[in-house]
Amino acid sequence: MELGNVIKKMRFRAKMTQERLAEKLGISPQSVSKWENNISMPDIALLPNIAGIFGVSVDELFGLNESEKLRRIENRLEFEEALSGDVFWEYEDYLTNALEKTEDKAKIYSLLAHLYHHRMASDAKKVSQYARASVRLAPEKKDCQWLLDKAEGAVAWDWNAGNHAKVISFYQEIIAADKKANPDNPTYQPHFWLIDNLIADHRTKEAREVLADFSALQKNRDFMIPIYEANITLAEYDEKTAEEILAGAFDAHGENPGFLFEAAQYYAKKGAYDRAVELYEASYEKDEKPRFADALQGIVTIYEIQGRYQEAANICDRYLENLREEWNLTEVAMVKEIEREKARLLEKVRG
Repeated sequence: MELGNVIKKMRFRAKMTQERLAEKLGISPQSVSKWENNISMPDIALLPNIAGIFGVSVDELFGLNESEKLRRIENRLEFEEALSGDVFWEYEDYLTNALEKTEDKAKIYSLLAHLYHHRMASDAKKVSQYARASVRLAPEKKDCQWLLDKAEGAVAWDWNAGNHAKVISFYQEIIAADKKANPDNPTYQPHFWLIDNLIADHRTKEAREVLADFSALQKNRDFMIPIYEANITLAEYDEKTAEEILAGAFDAHGENPGFLFEAAQYYAKKGAYDRAVELYEASYEKDEKPRFADALQGIVTIYEIQGRYQEAANICDRYLENLREEWNLTEVAMVKEIEREKARLLEKVRG
């Protein structure tokens, strides 16, 4: 249904004249008449006010069905860096109500998680901005340094604050429940998340047990087995054996872009930056288009660590080219973030 017809229908339902609606919106009755006859459309800035007058959401004005509404939410989370409070709570209310009506509850829970993460990420940027300003003025104080750690995911020296025991326990429960529900065809992905956190906490004996379990599954990415074996061994402080494990895997997996990317990650973690860049480039070159740009992101970080700011800015250009040409993304929040990152790096070039 066209927007003008929806406004007319809602106005009738509210027993409101065109003149009264126009008065509430601060416009002429002729404007309302033109909308309802589909001669013109309301200014976009008026849509929230129109929706508020009728007690509906902006999306309801456009008569979106559930799938269209969910897609709209997904798009806004992808394209906008921050949502206004009104929009956030509108979406939160819609999604929580949708849980009672839909069979695909996993989809709704996922969107709720993304909605709150979106707000958390945008808030974290503000926390980082203000905490950095405070630390610059008073570096001897700890309160904002702690906030900066939380906002930017920095390492926590305190083991009590930095260990991953709770998330490890959660993924152990997920894997056990999945095995019980699907004994003949369990999923493999949670094994990755569990092993990652076990390695981070140097719980290597348990990590090896989970890796053996993962290796026995029918569905798995074989190239991840030597990757994890090398990372577990490195976490046991046996760098020589870890290197031998990874070197031996190149014969079998050296043409696989996924393996090359994970090998680059291994070398980046151990500070072998030149080798990591070489493998990131090889991974990106061998991948099929449209390619994810994680490899380029890794190179940007390494070049900045090495003080190669102009080269890092140049890689940002390649990152932007990837988003625009391979993914046809020009206005998403990620593009704006990379453009800011490039500008920041160029400021370092200028000193």
